[in-house]
Amino acid sequence: MAKQPKEISTRIVINAPASKVWQVLTDFAQYPNWNPFIKSITGEAKVGNTIVARIEPPAAQGMTFKPVVLAFTRNQEFRWKGKLLIKGLFDGEHIFELTDNGNGTTTLVQREVFTGILVPLFAKMLDNNTLEGFKQMNEALKARVEGAMQ
Repeated sequence: MAKQPKEISTRIVINAPASKVWQVLTDFAQYPNWNPFIKSITGEAKVGNTIVARIEPPAAQGMTFKPVVLAFTRNQEFRWKGKLLIKGLFDGEHIFELTDNGNGTTTLVQREVFTGILVPLFAKMLDNNTLEGFKQMNEALKARVEGAMQ
């Protein structure tokens, strides 16, 4: 019997247009300089391509994985899907959605939908460490984008 997917989600309003947020979000070479959660992304973020991502949730074991890019729509959405070892064990679809609020601000929603038979084993870590990593990244992204606007 299939388990229900598990989703974690965060949102933050950034005082900058979506184009500026997108510019920082997709400048992967700079991630080690500011991003406390996703330490690196390498490869071309193009739909269908495999990239290499390194995440380090707070107070948890970091991991490197090779997700496939599902969406890369300028100033709007970056989405990938990764898996642990084989499909169906522990899969995660990571989504960054940017919404232009029409007033010079952008809402970033960072969320992930987890599926697979191992999800219940990792639920507590996802609700604590991974969610905290999302929040820390959102705050760091906001600080970097807004600092660049000064």
